[in-house]
Amino acid sequence: MTSTLDRKRIRKDPATRRAEIVAAAGTIALAEGLESVTLRRVADDLAVRPGLISHYFPSADDLVAEAYGSAAGAELDILMPAADRDESPTVRLGRFFSRTMLAPYDEMSRLWVNVRHLARYRPLLAERVAQQETAWRDRLGGLIADGIAAGEFTTDDPEVVVMMILVVLDGLSAHVNTGTIQRPERVLTMHAALAERELGLAPGTLARGGALPG
Repeated sequence: MTSTLDRKRIRKDPATRRAEIVAAAGTIALAEGLESVTLRRVADDLAVRPGLISHYFPSADDLVAEAYGSAAGAELDILMPAADRDESPTVRLGRFFSRTMLAPYDEMSRLWVNVRHLARYRPLLAERVAQQETAWRDRLGGLIADGIAAGEFTTDDPEVVVMMILVVLDGLSAHVNTGTIQRPERVLTMHAALAERELGLAPGTLARGGALPG
């Protein structure tokens, strides 16, 4: 007699099933940390057998790396979506900073702190972190290059500016992870203030240009 689990497994094609597993693992990672992502935990959440999960991901490390990479990549697309390219580089950069100050980004901030610690001991995860760091540098670097080409930004070393912004973002991520209740606006906008200074913009330009619709 065919069980309910077997019927569920047969109904979904491999690509759909794999995406479902990665999504479930990503949800767990954002809510509880990467340490909570195990083959059995994901199987329980999806109401399938652990063997089905291991069919797609032979080890927990494979699944953890994929879950993190998927979550980080999706977050980058939310922070700097392709649709924003229809607007000026100043507006796009300001909007990027505004989005990083919204509550949903706090979960991603905690995940970055989490993954940097675990990556010290997990080579596969370290490789995925390096890939994501490159993706973030390239995306932000491309935005700044657009601003320079448009005559909106001025800097002698755009690569260093990108690194500085990302370092400040890392610091803000660590700040979120402390659970500190008081988060003054001057602290939350440190990355925008830094970018304004390094890109030759007047103070407040990015905050005004990137204001999100109410």
